[in-house]
Amino acid sequence: MLKFFKPAPAKERLPEDKIDAEYKKLRFQVFMGIFIGYAAYYLIRKNFSLAMPYLTEEGFSKGELGLALSAISIAYGISKFVMATISDRSNARVFLVTGLILSAIINLLMGFIPFFTSTITIMFIMLFLNGWVQGMGWPPSGRVLVHWFSVSERGGKTAIWNVAHNVGGGLMAPLAIGGVSLATTYFGATFIGYEGVFILPALVAVVVAIIAFALIRDTPQSEGLPPIEEHRDDYPSKSKKIFETELTTKEILFKYVLNNKWVWAIAIANIFVYFVRYGVLDWAPTYLSEEKGFNMSESGIAYFLYEWAGIPGTLLCGYISDKVFKGRRGPAGVVFMLGVLVAVLVYWFNPAGNPLVDNIALIAIGFLIYGPVMLIGLQALDFVPKKAAGTAAGLTGFFGYIGGAVSANAIMGFVVQHFSWDAGFMLLTVSCVLAVILFAITWNVRGHEVVKNH
Repeated sequence: MLKFFKPAPAKERLPEDKIDAEYKKLRFQVFMGIFIGYAAYYLIRKNFSLAMPYLTEEGFSKGELGLALSAISIAYGISKFVMATISDRSNARVFLVTGLILSAIINLLMGFIPFFTSTITIMFIMLFLNGWVQGMGWPPSGRVLVHWFSVSERGGKTAIWNVAHNVGGGLMAPLAIGGVSLATTYFGATFIGYEGVFILPALVAVVVAIIAFALIRDTPQSEGLPPIEEHRDDYPSKSKKIFETELTTKEILFKYVLNNKWVWAIAIANIFVYFVRYGVLDWAPTYLSEEKGFNMSESGIAYFLYEWAGIPGTLLCGYISDKVFKGRRGPAGVVFMLGVLVAVLVYWFNPAGNPLVDNIALIAIGFLIYGPVMLIGLQALDFVPKKAAGTAAGLTGFFGYIGGAVSANAIMGFVVQHFSWDAGFMLLTVSCVLAVILFAITWNVRGHEVVKNH
């Protein structure tokens, strides 16, 4: 299996007069490949949320469905860290596409074969498997970014690439709705209807996987090109050498990560940020259907608006943290999470029968919540040396998905089922407040100062 993922070997270097043109062409090509490839992962990650209103009609409780949904976050939180260690030694082109195809197969099985959605246990297993292979999307994308884009340009390119998940997550809802329509039209005798939320997005993901494979390349050297630092004369150090001090696993964990109070602050903050992100997103179709009278199509549109609003919000948040707060991420996090708090309260207290206000509130939450999600990733990279960055980002991601997203799926489901939607919104409100407090703790902290003084 590891041989299958083996990195592409270096080729003989191209003539000097061809390098500039080839680099320009391939840099755009590989960026588009990882952008659409990673966006396609989100076409088939959270489809189950749109199936839940149908499954409640089939007799499954919200608590049971929330437990099943939590499997994705449990698996993804672990896999994202584990797969990063494998991806660093793998061909990004093969690794990314393999995970996408496997995820599409799992979704097709859940759509076409009733057995795979027949019990909560089976659904949990299938969603766990999907979450695990979903962890094969982010690491190879990161590998491509660091190999094809140099130090001074990588931040901007990464910010643009980061909105791929909003693009994919937003397109998933209309594709899923279209899938329901196709399923009931052509398979009405055997299908209930919700199966289409898995089928059509998965088929589109397979097509995108083929396109991504055609576009992505592993490293510049595998295409006969020099390293990007040499090509752009953009080295990480003044010595103009591609050199970084290696750290042992013990040093990474115990010197720079586990005893770093700032890493722990943002890791815990990530729990509450992710609880709000997924507590709103995953339960929006069910909440809007039960409490606000939205139909499937209207819920899908609201889901789409929530995701796509995150695109300008993420870019604005990054800009503010750089330009207004001069590299301090904490103040930007406080501002955006206070905005999320206000929007959550509006979403909660808006009476039924005013869908425009609900949609505006969801757009506001989506616009604001993805900035803090991005900021915590940036802070994880800022607060440790480069050789410890993966571990720090993995730790914050683990807390976000295992502590926040899983709670948003499982705990939110049981609280709503046994108490009320009001109780669920109380949890969301408290999470916003705690995230604000934890971001405020890092108000005056700049990353490079932490690394220098640690």
